Amino acid sequence: MDAHDVAALHEAMRRYGIPGTLVPQDPGNPEGRWRVVADSDGRRDVTDEVIAAVAAAKRRQPGRGFVIPA
Repeated sequence: MDAHDVAALHEAMRRYGIPGTLVPQDPGNPEGRWRVVADSDGRRDVTDEVIAAVAAAKRRQPGRGFVIPA
């Protein structure tokens, strides 16, 4: 995940209540690769788990539309 994706992932994490902290892999290069770390220890990389949780939460969201009874 690069710096361009961070804002969208951060927004989705907050919207769906998914915990984690986004940090750059290289603190001296915020435009480079980023990862998600667990809040509990700050070292455990949970990027894959968070991306999967966000994707699952987006699939569960209801679509807009009308229900017309028969």
